[in-house]
Amino acid sequence: MESFDMLISILGSTIRLSIPLILAALAGLYSERAGVFDIGLEGKMLAAAFAAACVAYLTGSAWLGLFSGIAVSLVFSLIHGFASITNRGNQIVSGVALNFVAAGLTVVLGQAWFGQGGRTPQISGEARFAPITLPGADMMRDVPFIGPIYSNVISGNNMLTYIAFLAVPISWWVLYRTRFGLRLRAVGENPGAVDTAGISVTFLRYRAVLVAGLLCGIAGTYLAIAQSAAFIKDMSAGKGFIALAALIFAKWKPVPVMFACLLFGFLDALANFMQGKEIPVIGEVPVQLFQALPYILTCILLAGFIGSANPPKAGGVAYSKER
Repeated sequence: MESFDMLISILGSTIRLSIPLILAALAGLYSERAGVFDIGLEGKMLAAAFAAACVAYLTGSAWLGLFSGIAVSLVFSLIHGFASITNRGNQIVSGVALNFVAAGLTVVLGQAWFGQGGRTPQISGEARFAPITLPGADMMRDVPFIGPIYSNVISGNNMLTYIAFLAVPISWWVLYRTRFGLRLRAVGENPGAVDTAGISVTFLRYRAVLVAGLLCGIAGTYLAIAQSAAFIKDMSAGKGFIALAALIFAKWKPVPVMFACLLFGFLDALANFMQGKEIPVIGEVPVQLFQALPYILTCILLAGFIGSANPPKAGGVAYSKER
């Protein structure tokens, strides 16, 4: 029974750690399906987390914090779009620049406004997204096997957690069952053909990066006022890059993206749990090994050992009618 309780604890932690990865990976999915590489996922999440924490602290409203986080992330997306779509600049350089701007600006503003070393004051009460108890969770708590999973893993999460999981089937439907999704995938594969059909490549790509900004805004807000209770310097901690790894590992498909993020979240939760513990015969396993596994798995995939991962053909390539 102790082992089962341990498993439930790890699964609950897996869900919490996977949410920002799922949202950020879906953001990258929309952008890259449209042919725009988005290395700036990390920066957008970080900027959104800072904005959400500041506004939530000052207003006492988690929802205002969410809207502020989304707004700031959308601004960063527009900057990325202006640089890489309108001006046909290098998409990688633009994304990396946004990461540097977010990392530096959040610390400078945080120190100037709150004087706490780049972090915001603690947030509590209505300024945070509180856990939601689903119907029947308390009643099912003592039911063997199913009860603890429903009560402690499925129930007891905040609103943004359920929004993240809902975004997966919605993204699948949008990409594969709507005209917008068909055009989005087409512009990522052959923008010239889309342009010949009389559809604006620029407008489609801007809409894709704005959707990416929306999702990154929710991810950043989750980090600051749902998973945590304040903004902390560099709190995104490479999650944007892990989300990109998950996106490659899932071969740019929404449902596999969710499972890849859950796998990476599980490895992160396992790494936290295994700190200081010894495995029989092997001994104490370095936590860094678990943290490196997502990247190792992605490299194995890219090497072709478990199938090929082919990005959209027009990905990272600026499009111009003059070409």
